[in-house]
Parts: sequence; C-alpha cells; structure tokens
Amino acid sequence: MTANRRDFLKASLAGVGLIGAGSGAPLFLSRTAAAVPAADKAGAKDTILVVIELTGGNDGLNTVVPFNDPEYAKLRPTLRQTPAQVKKINDQLGLHPSLAGFAELLQDNVLCIVQGVGYPNPNQSHFRSMDIWQTASLNENVSEGWLGKALKGLPGAPSFHLKSNNEASPLALEGAPVRVPSIATLEEFQLQLAAASGADKKEQRDIIESAARSNGGPGLLDFVQRTASNTYASSRRLQEIGKNYQPQTPYPNTPLGGRLKLAAQLIDAGLGARLFYVAHGNFDTHATQAPTHANLLAQLSQAVTAFFKDIAARGHRDRVLVMTFSEFGRRAKENGSRGTDHGSAAPMFLIGGKVKPGPVGEHPSLTQLEFGNLKHHTDFRQVYAAILDRWLGVSSKDILGAEFSHAAIFKS
Repeated sequence: MTANRRDFLKASLAGVGLIGAGSGAPLFLSRTAAAVPAADKAGAKDTILVVIELTGGNDGLNTVVPFNDPEYAKLRPTLRQTPAQVKKINDQLGLHPSLAGFAELLQDNVLCIVQGVGYPNPNQSHFRSMDIWQTASLNENVSEGWLGKALKGLPGAPSFHLKSNNEASPLALEGAPVRVPSIATLEEFQLQLAAASGADKKEQRDIIESAARSNGGPGLLDFVQRTASNTYASSRRLQEIGKNYQPQTPYPNTPLGGRLKLAAQLIDAGLGARLFYVAHGNFDTHATQAPTHANLLAQLSQAVTAFFKDIAARGHRDRVLVMTFSEFGRRAKENGSRGTDHGSAAPMFLIGGKVKPGPVGEHPSLTQLEFGNLKHHTDFRQVYAAILDRWLGVSSKDILGAEFSHAAIFKS
C-alpha cells in the first residue's frame, strides 16, 4: 500500500464516527474500556435496575385478581378469572393464569406486588400519562426523565435502552450526562470502518491492532489512536460475549425474551451497567381483551422469569431489581366489546432478591370507584423514591423535586 493511501486510512480512523453502533455506542465502549473495573474488582458489583414498560395501559384488575370479591364478577361478567383459574397469592388475591412464572417467583420470595399505584387527578391520555410516569412529574413540558436525572448521580455507569425495531428512545432516559445507547442486538456493537473496499477495511483493522500494540507518545493523535484501539477491544469483547453466552435457563423465543437475554449478557459481562430499559406491549385492550391480554402477560411472565433465574444462577440474585409499570390501568367495568377502557390505578411488580415478597398495600375497593376507576392509594413516586434512595443510592428529592415516603418494597 502506498504511503499516501496508508495515511488516508489512518486519517479516517480519527473521525468521530469511525467506531461503534451509533446511538451513543462509541462513547459507551471507549468509556467502558477506560473506566469500568473488572467483574471481580470493587465497583463492578453495584446494584442494577431493569425497567419494563407495559405500553398501552395494562388491565391491573385482571392481572392481580380479587377473585373472592363478589363485585369483581359483577363488573367483569365475561372477562373475570375464576378462583379455579388464578394463581393464588392468598385467600383473596390471585395472579392471572398466564403469570405462572410470576407465581414461581412469588414462591421463591422474590416477587413484590405493589397494589393500587397511580397519581392524583389521573390523566387517561396514553401520551400525557406516559410522560408523567417517565418524568416523575405532573408538570407540563418536562424535558428530562427520572432515570436520565438519576444517571447524573451515577458517574461513568453505562446504561442501555434495549429496543425493538423503530422504537424511539424513551423520555425516561432523557437528561442523562451521556446519551444512552438504544440497541437491539450485540451485533450492533461492531467496528464501523470508513474504508469502502474489503481490502481497505482489512488494512484499517491492521492499523488499529498495531496501534494497540504500540506505546505511542503524547499528543492528540496518540489519544485518538488509543481511544480507537480501546473501543475496538471492547467491541470485540462484546462480540465474544454474544458467541459464548450459555443461558442457565431457556429463554422464550419472543422479542421480550430476546431483549432480556441481551440484558443478562451485558450484566454478566461485568461492564458496570446500572440501568436497562425495555418496553413490552401493546396493552390497549379496548375489544376482545381476553386472548390478547393473556398472551401479553404470558410473554412478560416467561421472559422475566427466565431472565431472573438465569441472572440469579450467575450470582446476581441480590444485585438485580426488575420493575414493571404501565401508564395507567383499565376501567373496573368491562365494556360492550368484551374489553376495557382507559382507567387509573394498577399494580406494579418488583422482582429481586432484596424485595419484600407478596402484596404491598390493599387492593383498591371495587365499591368505592372514582368515575368508574379504581382509586390509587400509593403514588408511583413513592416506589421511585424507594428505588432511587435505597437501591441506586441517589437522592430521590433531587430527582423527584420533593420528598416522598418510601413504598415498603424492600426487606427491612
């Protein structure tokens, strides 16, 4: 190769977009290579939060079922779940029959069920209510999410939005000090080379690898070369993770199962990631709800159960917390299309070795409805406050803008 051609290929390595998968991945990889401790070193075993958004408004009344309440059968003549069908939590409550995996997690004392969660004067617009949950604010025009602000208190901690195709980054992650990468597969973490031909790309790889072996000297070019080589090494490491990862329990062949398996791979890699965000839906079940809701809950239960069993078998049982939420629940009374319309209060699930197992709070009354909706008794920001202060170790007051009492979601 001529000197001029080689100089051109070297110069192209100094470009900002030369390495990575887009959406912030180059910054993540280079930062990881430089700053994150090995998995057996202090700082690599920090707590991890996995947030699962149940998009569309999950029907909480048929998720955590008050099967012995006579009002339930009156409100749900065709959609009700019978005592024989539900996975019983106690003598009054049961999980939807599709949540068999969650029933196993409850038996294992790692499932917390927070009942009646919502916020004052609930909004029943998908967009507005989702914004409220993602920003943890009732104010209009808020541009930062609660998790993005939390990341300001977790310096250098990588985080991920594990996306489906064409899924936008959630508002919850806006405001982070570094843009959170949105990825669908580990294959997205690849070396992206500027060269056009296969021969030139091989030459660029050779240049990067030779730079990694050289001591170099001071100066901007050396910094760029070292950053490139560190990022390249991290990229290759991530590729090896994907090839060699053997789950400790089978994952379902579903989109959510694939994204949670990806989360498990990244956690077990010891990269120091603290936050993962995943969406699952659509739960907007206005008509013919029964089969759609059953299928969505089955996918949720199977994927989360496989993820937690896998990650627990790898020694992460007590450092991973999974949280589910939906922008609102559904109306108490089913509609004429054998579905349910937009409502308010609904349960949240938390899964982890440190949670307080079983139900937290009373199930909302079915005789004291508010405009046909279940009344909330736990503000969702009480759950967030407990997670921020006690799990992530960042100030909930700074992020939520006020002090909220902690929901009793953790063991004493």
